[in-house]
Amino acid sequence: MATYINEPAHTFNEYLLIPGYSDTNCIPANVSLKTPLVKFKKGEKPAITLNIPMVSAIMQAVSGERLAVELARNGGVSFIYGSQTPEEEAAMVARVKAQKAGFVPSDSNLSPENTLADVLALKAKTGHSTVAITDDGTSGGKLVGIVSSRDYRVSRMDKSEKVKNFMTPLEKLITAKYGITLSEANDIIWDNKINSLPVLFEDGKLYGFVFRKDYDSHQENPNEMLDAQKRFIVGAGINSRDYEERVPKLVDAGADVLCIDSSEGFSEWQKITLNWIHEKYNGKVRVGAGNVVDRDGFLFLAKAGADFVKVGIGGGSICITRETKGIGRGQATALIEVCQARDEYYKETGIYVPVCSDGGIVYDHHITLALAMGADFVMLGRYFARFDESPTQKRTVGGTVVKEYWGEGSNRARNWGRYDLDGSKKLAFEEGVDSYVPYAGPLKENVEKTCAKIKATMCNCGAITIPELQKKAKLTLVSATSIVEGGAHDVIRKEKDGSDR
Repeated sequence: MATYINEPAHTFNEYLLIPGYSDTNCIPANVSLKTPLVKFKKGEKPAITLNIPMVSAIMQAVSGERLAVELARNGGVSFIYGSQTPEEEAAMVARVKAQKAGFVPSDSNLSPENTLADVLALKAKTGHSTVAITDDGTSGGKLVGIVSSRDYRVSRMDKSEKVKNFMTPLEKLITAKYGITLSEANDIIWDNKINSLPVLFEDGKLYGFVFRKDYDSHQENPNEMLDAQKRFIVGAGINSRDYEERVPKLVDAGADVLCIDSSEGFSEWQKITLNWIHEKYNGKVRVGAGNVVDRDGFLFLAKAGADFVKVGIGGGSICITRETKGIGRGQATALIEVCQARDEYYKETGIYVPVCSDGGIVYDHHITLALAMGADFVMLGRYFARFDESPTQKRTVGGTVVKEYWGEGSNRARNWGRYDLDGSKKLAFEEGVDSYVPYAGPLKENVEKTCAKIKATMCNCGAITIPELQKKAKLTLVSATSIVEGGAHDVIRKEKDGSDR
């Protein structure tokens, strides 16, 4: 006989937080949003800690390399979408890792015999204004000079002019020897008021650059997610079909953490994938799994070795799994049950497996509710799809500026690798839609505003850390009438320009 759960499954919108006592220490400036991304043993620190509790969804319309860089710069982590060839995904990861480092390998290189036209073409391709001129035109050749934007004027020069005639030659450059520390390199940059410092091996061959803009960037973005080599931390999505080919390429490219992207994670396929990764890499590669909606699903993946577990089926704004297949669960109810199982598992084993709430976030305060219910962090698709840095183009539809947004289960994405069925590459129906989302501007200002709201609410609850919030939070179910009452009502609202609407 089937098992019946005769209590309704609730969504975030059906809950509110009840304010708690807050002392004078409970101010937003004192709030820390740090939270573990991957599992750890009691008494130890997690290998990766997020500075804000937000990661971007494994979606074509969301997690491209530009968004990965900007989110890492602001304290979160992106998971590069896996619905592309392993080579293409690995190349994306590699480009993110090359965006920021203390010592940056040069990817803009020419020889003295190249021309201004070559410089302009290379700049258009890479977006970098500093070009290393080496004897053989490679990143590992002997440095003979540098070309930057101040070395030429396009309007006054013939594009056939050879680089050797306008480059800044080696003898006029300030350089450093391989082995110099990053701190020492930054001191040289500041003392000499230069924008870049070439670092050379003893034989004069180029090792890489240290850039002033990287130092400035870190000063402006103290929440940056950086690895031990001062490179941006980035994740990547995988599936349970081609993992033997895909995972090694992603690891070689420098991916810091992986995540199995699947519509339903309580599956032997995920266990097989996790076992293969752990056997091959002996725990050196971190990998999350999911999605699940109950205690049994969490325990299955935790025991299979998942480094974090994603919760949520059918709650995404572009997901139609519930209406096409009739499976899923209200996100709040699913999250509460899974987090209780997580805590029980931690008490029994001493291993803390972070929980990621994936889907169902409509408003910023839903993130705070998810954290209060036990989530360690949230995965967001629609939220990030609205920003300048997402991979899609802006369009105007009906007078509104929008960006395209489609589900990985849609026919447009054709991401059938995320469905653990019979090995076929086709599905008989879609589980996602193609849509638009209102354009919202740059990621940085939106994320800062969202985090400000989270911090303010935490202070209202008397908490300045996420674990403290989870311990102190009081949550109440609300009626349908209360939900209506929670917004503006019984008034005629004005537009921002002062006109009526």
